[in-house]
This record gives sequence, C-alpha cells and structure tokens, in this order.
Amino acid sequence: MRTAVVWDALRSMLAERTAATGRESLDIVDAGGGTGGFAVPLALLGHAVTVVDPSPDSLAALERRAKEKGVAVRGLQGDAADLGELLSRDCADLVLCHSVLEYVEDPISALTAVAGLLRRGGAVSVLAANPVASAIHRALSGQFDEARAVLTDPSGSWGDRDPTPRRFAADTLVELLTATGFSPGPVHGVRVFADLVPSRLVDGEPGAAEALVALEQVAATHPVLRDVATQLHVLGHRN
Repeated sequence: MRTAVVWDALRSMLAERTAATGRESLDIVDAGGGTGGFAVPLALLGHAVTVVDPSPDSLAALERRAKEKGVAVRGLQGDAADLGELLSRDCADLVLCHSVLEYVEDPISALTAVAGLLRRGGAVSVLAANPVASAIHRALSGQFDEARAVLTDPSGSWGDRDPTPRRFAADTLVELLTATGFSPGPVHGVRVFADLVPSRLVDGEPGAAEALVALEQVAATHPVLRDVATQLHVLGHRN
C-alpha cells in the first residue's frame, strides 16, 4: 500500500525496457537496498538483481528473504559512493536509489556513480524524503519550532536530532538528475494520505486498503497533493 505508486512506475518502465531490448530478464542494481523489500519482488518477476548495502546484517536478512522466496539476489557490501568500484560500467538497465540521497555525503557524486552503471536507455529510480511533509508531521505532533525549521533549513532538516540529514523538494530532485546527465520524468508523490490515515480505519473496514491505494494513485500526480507527500519519486533516464 505504501509503495504502490512506486511499483506502478517501475512496472511501466520495466515493460518498456524489456520491449526495447528484447530481453525478458533485465539487470537491476538496488543501491542501499537493505533487506530486499524491492529487490526480492523484482527477482520474483524474473530479473537479475544485485543489492549494494553497507550493513552486513541487512544483507544477511536479504539472503534469508530471497531463500524463503526461492530466488537468487546477489548482495554486495558497500556504500553508494562505492558503486563504480564494486560494479562494472554499463552493467544495469535500472538502478534503484531509494532513501539513499538523504544520507550520502554528496548526492551529485552518488548519482554520477549511478549514471556510470547504466546502459544507454536505462533509468534510475529515485525515492526521497520531502521536507514539506516533514513539516506537516512535526506540526501535527506539536513540534512547531521543528516544523518551521524544516521549511527554512536549506537541507530540509528540523535540527541536530533529526535522523534524516537532508530532504528534497520536487524541483531539487529534477535539478540533481539533470545535472548528472539524466532526463527526469514526472515527479510522483508517495504516501500522500497513507501516513496520515489512522491504521484502524484501514485495517478495520473491508476494502479500505484497496480504496486507499486507489486514492494514493490519483493523489500522486495531483498538482497540490503531490508536494505534501511523505516521499517523492522520479525516474531519470540515461541520455
């Protein structure tokens, strides 16, 4: 439910890429893919997936999850900055960069490394935290000074205790992708309502989860609602 909008975009991109290449199995790299929340389902679709993550514990959990599902996913320990050293150039059709740019030292360098992995016509899937949503959530919890800080801080952080070092507005993500040689697609909002609706309203009503997904899919491209989503998603195609 929380990632339905992202999966819609990924399935569409993968269908286009398989049609263009004539290959049913594509090569996918999941940078910072952790325990395989995206990697394992992509492997179940028949694709060859490599996860690069700095945490050995996460990679061990990834191996267990993949084994339980009966698929093979390669795990490599490393940071986004190590992609060029761990993997060869032009080795991937798709690179996932989900919840990574918020934490890397240099987002430009990270996306440049991603671009080096992609074959021409390939794409990067970027999912990043949105500062506007963070301000809303801080305000709803009564942290009004922190909400204001998010909106005024250039990095979109609410203070020293903020576990997320930086957040990105839609135009910033587009600028980053353009600066690193990608052609950005439309920006979609992810979790516009999902983080605001009490779980009891979703879990306790028949059909509520499906209705919420349908609502999220419409809200993802709404010109106002998109920009208050918890996360923003955009595909950047390698030129």
